[in-house]
Amino acid sequence: MNDSGVIAAPPTDRVLDLFQGIRLTPTQRRIAHSLVQHAASAAYLSAAEVAELAKVSQPSVTRFAMALGYDGYPALRRRLREIAAAGQARPESGPPAGNETQRAVRAEADNLHRLADQLADRDRVTTAGNLLANSRPLVVLGLRAAAPLAAYFAYFAAKVHPDVRVCDSGGSLLADRLDQARAAGATAMLAIVLPRYPREALEALREAREGGMSVVVITDSAVSPAAEYAEIVLPAAGAQLVFDLHSAPMALSMVLLQAICDATPADAQRRLEEFEQSAARRQLFVG
Repeated sequence: MNDSGVIAAPPTDRVLDLFQGIRLTPTQRRIAHSLVQHAASAAYLSAAEVAELAKVSQPSVTRFAMALGYDGYPALRRRLREIAAAGQARPESGPPAGNETQRAVRAEADNLHRLADQLADRDRVTTAGNLLANSRPLVVLGLRAAAPLAAYFAYFAAKVHPDVRVCDSGGSLLADRLDQARAAGATAMLAIVLPRYPREALEALREAREGGMSVVVITDSAVSPAAEYAEIVLPAAGAQLVFDLHSAPMALSMVLLQAICDATPADAQRRLEEFEQSAARRQLFVG
């Protein structure tokens, strides 16, 4: 619900639906990402304005529209306007539901509901779990805003995986850690890449792929800049206050950890039992 009391479906989801099942080039992905990021106003942007936002040429915008099956950008823009109009409902009586922070939390709850719907098809998560479970060591990348999520995932992953290596800071040491992990036998990386998409994180993904590693990415949308370097993209959006909420990406990371356990259930159970015995011996917990 917006400040006028009108209920509207999330514009980003409706725009994202345009790209489902279509293999986009890196340039086209940048255009798609710009349209998603500006979903509320995308229907009113000219081809030149979209090109400027995406930092591509205007002919690239035209080719992008044609790749989606439209005659050109004007036809795509008409479709965007139809989507925007269809997302509007009749105004309800009464004031908007709650204040800004309440609406942000409700939007985050909606993100979790959409994530649950997305997980009806578990194939991608299952495949990702198998890739990560069988990597020795397992590399977990998360820079800047994603660093706490990477650390949270790695803390629990270390209870069921014998060698988890967290890369949560950039600089020349990041490249060193990736080289060391590959030399030690790493075949897969989990990367959590969230807006505003650190350049170093994208460069690390590119280096990992060029080095032969499989890359699984948790990011905010299927057209995130990180998707260009990923073998498997697992999208989970976050609602916005001054800073983004990350409940859905964190929930998705725990779903992925469950898939890792399911990939090697006997090993996971054995390691969990060993940890519990060690924790009891050392009296780590009071409850």
